[in-house]
Amino acid sequence: MPHFRQIDYNSISPDEALLMRAKLHIRGGKRRLREGKISLGIVTLYDALNSAIQWYVASSEHKRLLRIKDSDNVNDDHTVSDLLVRAGIIDPRFNYNTFDELVDMALKKDMSSYDYSHVLKEIETVMTSLGVMPFDENELPPDRGE
Repeated sequence: MPHFRQIDYNSISPDEALLMRAKLHIRGGKRRLREGKISLGIVTLYDALNSAIQWYVASSEHKRLLRIKDSDNVNDDHTVSDLLVRAGIIDPRFNYNTFDELVDMALKKDMSSYDYSHVLKEIETVMTSLGVMPFDENELPPDRGE
């Protein structure tokens, strides 16, 4: 994975580690897509999205913006995605379940001919809404091309 041995978990908080992981996976996912490793790129972007979602709800400042009910499981990415839509943080046109199904397909078959441009645009929009993007890639560890 794009973050392997690139995050020093002893020198940053768990929240910062989630944000760093999301950024590293965005960068790595995009690179993999450009290299034609479509299935792997989609799975990497999925990890980036889930890390970003976990980072978002880990912050007490962000949590206040969500209308969390006692019955909401904030450890479930589908639930948190729904909370983010309900709070108006991410666009309701982004369908987490549809993206999850695409990732499931990417795990099962070669998708080298898949046109990923729409999905990448959606993920970038969500990442911008969450405050993960834009970011300065120079602040990240060097890309090792994994």
